[in-house]
Amino acid sequence: MTTDDASPRLTWTDEDEPRSGRFGDVYFSRDDGLAETRAVFLQGCGLPEAWADRPRFTVAELGFGTGLNIVALLDLWRCTRPAGGRLHVFSIEGFPLTAQEAARALNAWPELADAAAPLIAAWPAGAPGFHRIDLPMFDAVLDLAIGDAAWALAQWSGQADAWFLDGFSPALNPGMWSAEVLDGVAARSAPGARLATFTVAGAVRRGLAERGFVVDKRPGHGRKRERLEARLPGEAPGSPAPRVAVVGAGVAGAAVARALAALGHRPTVIEAQAPGAGGSGFPAGLATPRLDAGDQTVAALYAQALERARDLYDRTPGAVLSQGVLQLVQQPRDEGRFAKIAAQPIWPDGAMAAVDAATAGAWLGEPVSEGGLMMRDARVVRPAAVLGAWLDGVEILNGEAAALQRAGDLWRLIDPDGGVLIEVEAVVVTAGWGAAALLGDRLALSPVRGQADWVAGQTAPAVAWGGYAAPTADGVLFGATHKRGDVDLTPRDEESVANLATLAARLPRLAARAQAGETQRRVAVRAATPDRLPVAGRLEDGLYVLGGLGSRGFCVAPLLADHVAALILGRPSPVPAALAARVAPKSLESA
Repeated sequence: MTTDDASPRLTWTDEDEPRSGRFGDVYFSRDDGLAETRAVFLQGCGLPEAWADRPRFTVAELGFGTGLNIVALLDLWRCTRPAGGRLHVFSIEGFPLTAQEAARALNAWPELADAAAPLIAAWPAGAPGFHRIDLPMFDAVLDLAIGDAAWALAQWSGQADAWFLDGFSPALNPGMWSAEVLDGVAARSAPGARLATFTVAGAVRRGLAERGFVVDKRPGHGRKRERLEARLPGEAPGSPAPRVAVVGAGVAGAAVARALAALGHRPTVIEAQAPGAGGSGFPAGLATPRLDAGDQTVAALYAQALERARDLYDRTPGAVLSQGVLQLVQQPRDEGRFAKIAAQPIWPDGAMAAVDAATAGAWLGEPVSEGGLMMRDARVVRPAAVLGAWLDGVEILNGEAAALQRAGDLWRLIDPDGGVLIEVEAVVVTAGWGAAALLGDRLALSPVRGQADWVAGQTAPAVAWGGYAAPTADGVLFGATHKRGDVDLTPRDEESVANLATLAARLPRLAARAQAGETQRRVAVRAATPDRLPVAGRLEDGLYVLGGLGSRGFCVAPLLADHVAALILGRPSPVPAALAARVAPKSLESA
């Protein structure tokens, strides 16, 4: 359930209409709510004619509510979308309903069941922030912003072709119709954008006209005498999609390839060895967030990243090895810190829980002296399954990109012999530590050597404390060492001894079982940044990076790949602007 501060205080009328106790109004009439949506918003924005022959179309909405407008939109898009068309929806809701409440409301229209079911199944938790919902059966994506409308509009990077202004009436919910919100609507409108709303309040008419919209009153629907339609002058510009090369086929490169494919674009992936040859080649990978009790922006970034990673991995066949990871207390201050983290509103209810030693021991199957933080939505994944699924159908060009060369509007990737591997309009460097040689002084990266060991025939739940243990398909992975400045890939006996000692110090029973088995080991070099945050964004015209992921690649790569793909193709990013700024390449911060 949502917290009281963000609750709509929902009640139901005798006719089973949802009513907001917070604003004292119904979300829709059960008798004509769908007809009103179609007349006021769909027809009011000139749909479906407005998206005819448009390869991409963006609809934005103030007031997500029960999702009725968006379900009706999806139903219309499904029947009338242009060949190859992609629909992007951005909606804002300050007081979200639960999936169960939305399902009850939408059950009033069984004719929308096929459109409503996928949305209800992917309904996000009510935590504040941006939430991406993939709707591949419609070639559509929804970014739902939970929070204040003015904040959400300032954080969104998109340009809407159509607007549904459907908050409660200005008299009951004046904040949704403020000058600041109307400024945001105007700033986020594409040339030629259409806008529709049920209200004809003078302040709204004047506000839209002052911001450049041509406003017309139209006959209303049902008991409402009038409604508004508005249009921003101009025509939406067309832009051809660039050819894209992705350098590196680890989790970052595979995530970028997946994100581009979801937007209808297939890149070429350049890989010197084989997918997963670097840090993504271990038998298991932990998708766990960086925990921050003080920096709310960093904490929000990782909360959104974990939600996105969990959703994508859970939908990838064979990807998830186990659900939930226990972070053990390492220092005395951690107990209080974990309690603060669990109470942060950025997490869905129950996603983070501080647990005592007895609960931690029950999870681990052996006693421990301290408790920890149970991260319910963290995952242990099988990297090979993730890379295989996300790179399926993608052209992979085997070759080493040794240099970048600008040639007019193109980028050339040059091999070690000086030959041209490929010429493209856009390059995304996702090569981990290998990005340092390719990008030079464009990016500050440092290497961190890590060796991990694993043993077959054993089982263990996922746990981290500085070291970690995680289940593989047939055993347990444990480690890992952190050798800064070391790029040697030769396995070392002393580091295997150190990994076992680290395990034994916290989980002696598991360590004893591991020591009795035959272990394997592997080395990879991670790429780290000075502030330990990932880097995702544009370096120069046509040159992008997703790197510096450190040991958090399986957590942050999926979301940040969506962000980079959006930048390349000029689509709305799922990452709020304040969060995107924290991971933008530092060379652009002053630009």
